[in-house]
Amino acid sequence: MRGRKKHPREKDLTDRLLGGALDEDRVEQRERFGGREASMHRRKMRQTALQRTSDAEGSDADLSTLPMGRVIQVYSLFCDVEGEDDGLVRLCVIRGTMAKLEATATIVGDRVRFRETGSLDEAGRREAIVEQIEPRRTVLTRSDSFKAIQQHPIVANADQMLIVAAALEPAPRWALIDRMLIAAQAGGMIPLICLNKLDLAGRDAAAASTCAEASETLAYYAGLGIGVIEASAESRRGLDEMRQRLVGRTTVVAGHSGVGKSTLLNAVQPGLNLRTGAISGYHQKGTHTTTSARRYAIE
Repeated sequence: MRGRKKHPREKDLTDRLLGGALDEDRVEQRERFGGREASMHRRKMRQTALQRTSDAEGSDADLSTLPMGRVIQVYSLFCDVEGEDDGLVRLCVIRGTMAKLEATATIVGDRVRFRETGSLDEAGRREAIVEQIEPRRTVLTRSDSFKAIQQHPIVANADQMLIVAAALEPAPRWALIDRMLIAAQAGGMIPLICLNKLDLAGRDAAAASTCAEASETLAYYAGLGIGVIEASAESRRGLDEMRQRLVGRTTVVAGHSGVGKSTLLNAVQPGLNLRTGAISGYHQKGTHTTTSARRYAIE
């Protein structure tokens, strides 16, 4: 059996370089990561993170001594964190190693431990680094915008979800309310439905009939054991009941545009001065996603 014919050894490396042969060799020998290599890479990062934690024990870098805060806004690679002790808002970045090890990105409502950097941003706010994300009690997720297969977490550690619908202008979207109910219960939150703008029933006979039909549907949800409120910011109907249900709880306010979310909260707690459209927990434009939230004290 005849062996392979060996190519003569080239002595002029300059010709090979100019001819691009050396580049082809590098392409062919480029390292490619499979599932096993990727797993080993993640394990190495975890070991590095554990080593850093171990090196920090007994010093001021110990994670248990770092201040605690709550994420109130997430955008791009940064997030705003409100300190639980002083109430100050800091512009934070996520520790790179920790961000790669976490199953999901930081979301609004996360309780985190952060480390001060001692510097200020252009607006004069303190800058810090998020070193640890505490386990989430509850989490609200939404399906992706395209395949609707994967679930993306958007809000964490809320106690309940207030789903606001309008009896008129715009008409209730019960299918959307059903999806919100499922999302709330799947995430461990207590759902609460508020039917707003019932004062419009006095406009004419057609409006009265539409509002009555919406109230009947709301009663059906009540029969399923879901909390319901009939309200009107204009006539102040149901505001006392809503205030009682909101006091002392972290609540996600949800509902499509125009149902009166901001108007209701302004009526429940005068002084909040929320602008129309201010209660928008999730906004997506192109490939840039912004999630924001603020905690409003209901007394």
